[in-house]
Amino acid sequence: MTMNSDWIGYLAAALTTASFLPQAVMTVKTRDTSSLSLGMYSLFTLGVLLWLIYGVFLANWAIIVANAVTFLLAAAILAVKLHNSWRK
Repeated sequence: MTMNSDWIGYLAAALTTASFLPQAVMTVKTRDTSSLSLGMYSLFTLGVLLWLIYGVFLANWAIIVANAVTFLLAAAILAVKLHNSWRK
């Protein structure tokens, strides 16, 4: 049995995207972002947005879906971090 390279891409996308879910849920639930770096999450969120745009240019659904979901999760975490930073 041979594995199509697209399936490897979809599996990689699913795993890396799913890895963000626990952090996003915990951050939204607890609102605690004290241990998170604002610089890191800002750069990461921008990077994921650029990957999403890149995926759109390539019309690659694995890249598009994974980065759209990851962008939403990362943006939610970043929004809570920014809100907490502005409150201090």
